[in-house]
Amino acid sequence: MTLPDPPLLLVTDRRQARHALKDVIVAALAAGCRWISLREKDLPPDEQILLARSLLPLAHAKGATFVLHGDASLAADAGADGVHLPSGSDSRAARALIGPSRLLGISIHTVPEAEAVDPALVDYALAGPAFETASKPGYGPEIGRRGFRDITQAARVPVLAIGGINAARLGELIAAGAAGVAVMGGVMRAVDPVQEIRSLIAALNGSRVIRERDM
Repeated sequence: MTLPDPPLLLVTDRRQARHALKDVIVAALAAGCRWISLREKDLPPDEQILLARSLLPLAHAKGATFVLHGDASLAADAGADGVHLPSGSDSRAARALIGPSRLLGISIHTVPEAEAVDPALVDYALAGPAFETASKPGYGPEIGRRGFRDITQAARVPVLAIGGINAARLGELIAAGAAGVAVMGGVMRAVDPVQEIRSLIAALNGSRVIRERDM
């Protein structure tokens, strides 16, 4: 399945958001983001579903893809465009729940996890933390550019980077083989989410052009 374009995934966290979550999403969409993942796993399942259903129309009005981080059954019940699974999840069971036409991603952190991702079931992987991140301190040692390259070379699906990513460092990861990037805290905490997204997209597009030219 083709990934959204631009391959910039905004992962939500309302607890970090400087503005109301809906307003951050509206701003990101207005700035050109076309891929949102609702990651509010502390909420009860029914509240996650209701929140997803309330935000889906905003994404679809802009032609954006809206997925849910976590449980495939919740994503299916919410009518989301796909699901993003935690590392170690059963991707076969998740694919059976959401069907063949929805996007399915999974988090990975190591080369063995990358090698284990089945491209017949999974559309993309999300590897991190690429760099130290304020959003998830202590979540794990940063992978770094070299470690990220090892992961992209081992994976049989496109790999996005997450963790500590900003416009200045994004190019390092694209050069290391990233198919795209995911961001959370940098946008959630931004005073101006529109400007933050625009800067990321500009850096992403520029880095992709450089990589294609050098290939």
